[in-house]
Amino acid sequence: MYRPVILWLLLCGSVTAHDMTPTYPEWKMSFIPSAKMTTMQVFNKRQDVQWYQIGVFDKEWNQLPFVTRYKILRVKYLSRVKFDVYISSEHSDEAEYICSTSKLRGEDNFKPIVESRICSRFK
Repeated sequence: MYRPVILWLLLCGSVTAHDMTPTYPEWKMSFIPSAKMTTMQVFNKRQDVQWYQIGVFDKEWNQLPFVTRYKILRVKYLSRVKFDVYISSEHSDEAEYICSTSKLRGEDNFKPIVESRICSRFK
């Protein structure tokens, strides 16, 4: 009887982890001739997390090479951070997702229970 209630609480708790916009980004020409770029924004809704790792993936979830100012961003609670993502023109057609994954700081015997990943998908 308690198992469905606990599962519901866990699912509802992870839904409010963080947001990343736009949901469907598009690559634009950058000031670098052989690269494309997009601007993303992360909003942190978790008090216990301040760090988010950025990644760009293809359809099979293989990580693609990309450049951003920081691959791990510090986003304080209830704050937003904008960042630009650059990718070579040859890899831009392969890119399917840009994701942000919460990163918890380790404390003595503490292991993170909930890691949240939010992804935006290219059209």
